[in-house]
Amino acid sequence: MPATVSDVIAALDAAYPPDLAESWDAVGLVCGDPAEPAGRVLVCVDPVAATVDEAVELGARMIVAHHPLLLRGVHGVPADSAKGALVHRMIREGIALFCAHTNADSANPGVSDALATALGLRVTGPLAPHPGGDTGIGRIGELAEAEPFGTFVRRVAAALPATRPGVHGAGDPDRPIRTVAVSGGAGDGYLGAATEAGVDAYVTADLRHHPAGEHLERLGRVPALVGVTHWASEWPWCGQAAEVIRGAGNVEVHVSTRCTDPWNLTA
Repeated sequence: MPATVSDVIAALDAAYPPDLAESWDAVGLVCGDPAEPAGRVLVCVDPVAATVDEAVELGARMIVAHHPLLLRGVHGVPADSAKGALVHRMIREGIALFCAHTNADSANPGVSDALATALGLRVTGPLAPHPGGDTGIGRIGELAEAEPFGTFVRRVAAALPATRPGVHGAGDPDRPIRTVAVSGGAGDGYLGAATEAGVDAYVTADLRHHPAGEHLERLGRVPALVGVTHWASEWPWCGQAAEVIRGAGNVEVHVSTRCTDPWNLTA
């Protein structure tokens, strides 16, 4: 029997429990009939026009996205609004949309585990753990052998999909790097946690000027910083989620190959 949308949801909820989501978050089924066959599923970071186009081209009946489409409260989804147009198109095409956001960030394994694995790190625990468990935001890991920071920055660039902004490093290029903290998505709120963990480097996205600068000016030993784009830092999770979905039974799963990072020009 083909797996239904409900079967896929059950597998995802088991891997990324909804109760791990932050109180402000919006996770779960956005549109679609749980009783319908899932058929072909597309996994992506962003539910945007480009990935909906991709789903239509693939003949997918379900999209599983990391980022919510409707994060803030809405009073309607008119087709003449950007997000409303996507909802109407998915309904017309018979495509269900399911989102796993901060629950996938905190789950074990979750978004940051996928990032750590892509970088060749052995995970030792969460960066910001939830009380009494092995879940939480970010991960701490270690390389098999120490390498210079300049080499490590190149490792990050080689491991993640290319983006126009690329990968940026802040630190001594010759500094030995062995222990590393990672946080998929916007992570400068965890600069203090990375420092307290005593790691050599911290990899995350959306590093802002003042928090990063103030971090590097702190007295004492602080982690070197590697900045990547939000989309690139979370894209490795798509492969992890695809494996979870395959466990739901008879379903075909594709990982999106379309870069939905908003930055497309450099000068």
